[in-house]
Formats: sequence, structure tokens, C-alpha cells
Amino acid sequence: MYGYVKVGAAVPLMQVGDCDYNVQQMEYMLRKAETQGVQILAFPELAVTGYTCMDLFAQECLLRHAEQALLELVRRTKDVATLCIAGMPLRAENRLLNTAVVFQKGKIAGIVPKTYLSNYREFQERRWFSSGTELRNGTARIGDREYPVSAQMLFTAGNVSVGIEICEDLWAPVPPGALLAMQGANILFNLSASNELIGKNDYLKSVIRQQSAGCIAGYVYVSSGFGESTTDLVFAGKCFIAENGVLLGESERFPMREKLLVGEIDVDYLHHDRQVNTCFTQGLSVLQQPSAPVTVPFDLPEEKMTALTRTVDPMPFVPASDHTRDERCEEVFHIQINGLAKRLVHTRTEKVIIGVSGGLDSTLALLVAVMTFDALGIARRQIIAVTMPGFGTSGRTYRNASQLAASLGVTFRDISIREACRQHFRDIGHDGETQDVTYENTQARERTQILMDLANRENGLVVGTGDLSELALGWATYNGDHMSMYGVNAGIPKTLVRYLVRWAAQHKVDRASESILNDIADTPVSPELIPVDENSAIRQKTEELVGPYELHDFFLYHFIRFGAPPEKIYFLAQQAFRDVYTRETIRKWLRVFFSRFFAQQFKRSCLPDGPKAGSVSLSPRGDWRMPSDASAALWLKAIDALD
Repeated sequence: MYGYVKVGAAVPLMQVGDCDYNVQQMEYMLRKAETQGVQILAFPELAVTGYTCMDLFAQECLLRHAEQALLELVRRTKDVATLCIAGMPLRAENRLLNTAVVFQKGKIAGIVPKTYLSNYREFQERRWFSSGTELRNGTARIGDREYPVSAQMLFTAGNVSVGIEICEDLWAPVPPGALLAMQGANILFNLSASNELIGKNDYLKSVIRQQSAGCIAGYVYVSSGFGESTTDLVFAGKCFIAENGVLLGESERFPMREKLLVGEIDVDYLHHDRQVNTCFTQGLSVLQQPSAPVTVPFDLPEEKMTALTRTVDPMPFVPASDHTRDERCEEVFHIQINGLAKRLVHTRTEKVIIGVSGGLDSTLALLVAVMTFDALGIARRQIIAVTMPGFGTSGRTYRNASQLAASLGVTFRDISIREACRQHFRDIGHDGETQDVTYENTQARERTQILMDLANRENGLVVGTGDLSELALGWATYNGDHMSMYGVNAGIPKTLVRYLVRWAAQHKVDRASESILNDIADTPVSPELIPVDENSAIRQKTEELVGPYELHDFFLYHFIRFGAPPEKIYFLAQQAFRDVYTRETIRKWLRVFFSRFFAQQFKRSCLPDGPKAGSVSLSPRGDWRMPSDASAALWLKAIDALD
């Protein structure tokens, strides 16, 4: 009526690989949408199976049940008039496609395959799927019938024309939706399973607004949510509805329940604007007559770059402005909380065990656990915070650990490891006095053994505390603090951890906890494995041993995010830290970074699951895969050649 089309984006609860459960939830959402007058409804990418099935996509059992479940959903909703768009894997021509199946009133209308397959960083879709552009016949079988398959498929009703993209298609230089719009589509739907990263949401909104504006179209975006695997990634269940550059609606992010976003697209106004904008109709004719670009060579003057006029951020993981930093801290906590929540729900666990030292990392993990339990409605006393004083535990950190546990209302256990370690020293023939690597690692492994055994006794889950910077440097004891059942800090660099703790002190706790958190944030970073000095002060300070974390995080960011060689990282670091570190100091710690990064890959190759939070991740399952015995010789040689 009046040119409006009511559209909807539905994020159902789901379970990875359980097609029957997933279509039941989809049917519930479809019927709910119909009661609200939704005329066209979209579900997330691969909603029938879940996006994170990985190598299960190669299993006949999953693919067969996905097809059966979809047919059952179509059959059971034959009384529903809403046009439905559902994501599922589908076999065709000895290939597996990532598709959107469109159905209505008990009949399948057509199938749209994904064109651009994500195959970088955390994504590896080409391991399982083929692009729709590789199809020859343009049909696929579902059940006992053949249906048309095409990325350039329009679903029309009167003056309404619907086109479909799938996730990565939107991010391509020339999205399929742009072609569909020039061919007549005035409402575009995007079925997505885009994981959540720091800052990604704002960028995505800008892309959606731009796509809807450039196409003079409505744009409905729906992405996977709670229920997808959080082995390494977190999905926020976000939905957007845009029209000609204006965002009409967006859903709550990180809900732990189903979500339905409903809005109206005014196709009459879109038709008017397309008609007035005569450039719009020229687009297709230009596209159909491609010509080779004209290239004109020129000489670029050579310049030896010694300084930059642009600013090089010394803290690439930490926003400079207070407002942006606050937003990022809240976003990071949401990612960590949703990751841990999914793991608890999946394992039906209502207890977690955390080793608390009074240091930054374990404090952050404890805060995440508290916020997660609050979100799930589980009593905080089900969190067991264990302090395990050893030979290097200081009075300050011990006091902070115990007082923080009390102020947060979690269960606190005090288990000394000293006697157990002394017995172990006797068992292996160590004198117990020599403060070597065995002396230190024995303590770390004893602590992990206590946490793991306590988790077995309490039927709980050990939450790991190690952060991204420690993983990069290998600053963890193998099969000691290196190991856990879920590592909530795995995607958080050390330079950001301190800000997260301070942000939580200011925004998430009472005054008593705030004071303790601020003192923890002021405490030097230390593993506390070497006895304190005569004043009971920490003697073993990490940054004196491996170097400043602000430098290592800077190196890590440019090395992983952009693949920068040592000489460029060295040049950028001089620009960023010109008033802080000398060239010699930067070169020294750059060499330490690459030496340790290569030598310690074996620890990263067997990391516990943990959520990715930013653009840099070292997960061996997604972002960073390298041999554990790769040589650092080329990188070290480049550093040695620096002046």
C-alpha cells in the first residue's frame, strides 16, 4: 500500500550442525514475522546448518539432512504467504554451493549462489565451496525436482523486484547487487555470517548505506548470531535495513536470543529517484560495453624517505580519543562475553575456574566471567577464582586477587603451590634453589594442574587468561598457563588489556572493586615466578626481560595486519616512538620480537579456542597458520642490515 513493502531480517537461535533444530527456529521466526505483516523475510547465511560447520560441510550426513530439513520447512510453511530467503549449502554439478533458497507458500522459487567466497584471514570458504560463477547448467536438484540457480536472479511482483547477495558479495569492488539493481532490483537482501571485530560494525554500516545509495535501493542485511561456534569467532546477530543511503533500522548487537528486525521500503520513492537520476539507467549500457582502460606511463621521482608528514600511531590497538576508546572497550567485552556464553551454553556448564594472580590478564578474564554469568542469569558464586601463591607471589598481588574476588561476589579458593613444587623438585632431582627455567615452569604447570583437576571435580570449565601479545612472544609455559578450556583473552593485545580493566573499574563495578582494579592496572606486569626482594616488591618484571609491550604490540600489528618487512616496521617505529626510544633500542627489541615469534610458533599451533576481537589474530585454525619449525633467518638478517 502506498508503495511500501514490509521487509524483515530474522536471526533465529541455532545449533551448529543440527538442521532439524535450526529449521524449527526458522519456522517460528517466519510465522512470527507473518503476524507482523512482513512480506519478504531473510535469514542468515547458511542458517539451515550454521556457518561455522567447517569440514562438516564435506559430510554426506550433514548435507543430506540440510536438504531434508529445508524441504520440511518449505512443506510446513505452505500456509505462509511471506516470501522467505533461507541460507543453506547445496550440491550442484559435483560442487558445493553456499546458497540462498527462496520459497513461498510451500514452493521453492529459485536459488541464488554466493559469487565471492571469503578466503583470507579467518575465512577459508574455498576449502568447501565453489563460486556460483563456476556453474555450467544453471540448475540444482533439491529433493526430486530441479530449480534454477543464478547469481543474477530477480524475484518480481508488480513494481517490486528483489535481488540477493550473500555476505562477501557486498564487499566486492562491483557487488552482484549493483548489477541486479541496474537490471531492475529495487530491494536487495544480504544473507551474511560476518563475524564481529573491533570497529567492523561502523564500517559495515557505512558500506550498507553507500550500497543502498549507489543502487537507489532498499537494502536488508541479516547476519548470524548466538548459536554459531565461538571456537575462534563471535557473531553478533546484527541486522540493518537501509533505503537510498539512509539507515532505517538496526537491531541490538550481541543478543543471546532470537531477533527480528522489521521495516518498510518505499519502492515508489525509489522508482521516482531512479527515473529522475538519468545516470542510473546509463550504468547498465556502460557495463554491457566494457572497454580496456587507457594507460599512460609517467616517471615517479625517487625520494629517500626519512620522515613522514602523516602521523604513525604508536598504539594501533588503542584508540587515542577517550570516547572511541570507551566504545572499543565496551565492544571488546561484548565479544568476549558472547564467546564465553556460547561455550557455557553448549557444554551445559554453569561453573568456571579461573586462576587469579592479581595481575592484569587474570583480572580481565575474571571480569569477563562475571559479566557473562550476569548476562546468563547464573549466580556469581558459581565462578571459582583460585589464587595459587608460589615462590614469587607478592603481598600486593595476593591481596588484590583475594579482595577483588570478595568484592565481586565470586567463590574464592587459596591453594598454595609451594610444597607441591618442592616435592616435584625432589622427584626430578632439582635442588629447589637454582632459579632456572625449570624452577619457573614447574610453578606454572602446577597451577594449571590444580585448575584442570578442580574443573573436573566441580564439573566446570577452566577459563584461560593469556593475551595476544604473550602468544606472539611465546611468553607462556607450554602446557602450563599456555593451556585452558577456553581462552577469553586470546584476541586482546597487552596494551589494550590495561585500558579494559580501567574501563571496567569506571563503568562496571562498585567503588570497592574500582579501587582494587585501578591498583591492579598500576601493578608492573610480571609472572611472579622469582622470589620478591627484601621489601616484598616484585623483582621479575616482564618488560625488562622481553621488552616493552607497546613496542611489541606495534611490531605485531604491522607484521600480521599488513605483512610489513622488518625494515618498514623499524622505519615506522622510529616515527611513532621518536621521543620515547632510541633507534638502537627499537632495533634491539625488534630482533627479540622476530626471534621469539618464530621460535615459539609451536605453542600457538595448539592453542585453546578463544574469540577473535580485532583485525589481528594468531589462531592456528583461522588467521595464522605457519610451520612450527620455520626459520627466522631472513627476517633477522634484514634487521642486522638496518643502520
